[in-house]
Amino acid sequence: MAASLAIALKSLFAVLGCLVSATVIYTVATDGLPFRKELLTPWMAALLIDFYIHVFAIGSWVVYKESNWTTSILWAVLVVCLGSITTCGYIVLQLLKLSTQESLQDPIYFVLLRRQKKTETEQKRNCSVLTARILSVALGCLMLGTLIYTIVTDGSPFRKDLFTPWLSATVIDFYVNVVALSVWVAYKESSWLSAAFWIILIVCFGSTSTCAYIALQLFSLSSQDPIYLVLFSSRSRAGRGYEGTSQTENIGEGQLRTKLYG
Repeated sequence: MAASLAIALKSLFAVLGCLVSATVIYTVATDGLPFRKELLTPWMAALLIDFYIHVFAIGSWVVYKESNWTTSILWAVLVVCLGSITTCGYIVLQLLKLSTQESLQDPIYFVLLRRQKKTETEQKRNCSVLTARILSVALGCLMLGTLIYTIVTDGSPFRKDLFTPWLSATVIDFYVNVVALSVWVAYKESSWLSAAFWIILIVCFGSTSTCAYIALQLFSLSSQDPIYLVLFSSRSRAGRGYEGTSQTENIGEGQLRTKLYG
């Protein structure tokens, strides 16, 4: 079952990456480059804010995953510049790095987990749970305010005249990132009902719902816990013998991996 999941995820994100790449190439060929003032309509601006909040969430995971700041910055820049093309490529790359044993055990867990520890100096720079809570709530409020303001000043987004070629391409780019985040939500949630509920909210309300979900997950952690624990499901932490702040204070990621999988 787990091995089939790994193959399915590789296929899914490879196809999605090709889809977005083809969409961008086609749009550039037929409508020119996107760096034109007339393209930045109110709803395009709102969509870009929504899009880059998701990029920030995914980019934060990428920065955590990489073992040094050089590769972290490189991948973060690629995620910002190329959006879900980079997201899909990065996920497929992480899936290809899995060993046979990892694919059979829990591929999503091993894709999420950083393989190498950062230096002590880099670890001290990590964001605290409290800071992450504040940031996720602030970004959620920013997006909610942007949506309300744009609706009040520019009307409904469901108008045919809004869907320029580049806005349509950005929507596709946006929802491919939503697919990636939805896979994580499905992994995190203990039931398909709750997973479906949150995924529908994210599909309908974008990063407002994503920020709300991340904030809830962060509030379920102790303020003393390392922030990377938010990535993993409670099943991975509690069901395999890892639970509690007292353990968290003295355990590294390499130790966590050993503790969970032996």
